[in-house]
Amino acid sequence: MSSREPTISNRLTCPFCGNDGNFFQIAEDAIITTYFRQNADGSFTQEENESQVLGDIKLFCGSCEEELPPEFLERFTEMVF
Repeated sequence: MSSREPTISNRLTCPFCGNDGNFFQIAEDAIITTYFRQNADGSFTQEENESQVLGDIKLFCGSCEEELPPEFLERFTEMVF
């Protein structure tokens, strides 16, 4: 019986630095609407957010900050739950 742990073959790995844990997206031309409720003491509480992206969305490596190829963004989008 093997003591090797199973590996996940579809993990994204940055082709520039090898990072496979941290990524970020940038959305261009986005409209973000935030709804607030005013409290009795005059302060505000955020209720919800809505966003609409009108431009491109790009995926970047969270370590070296290089822009990743479009196929990485496609795979990333498929795997966000």
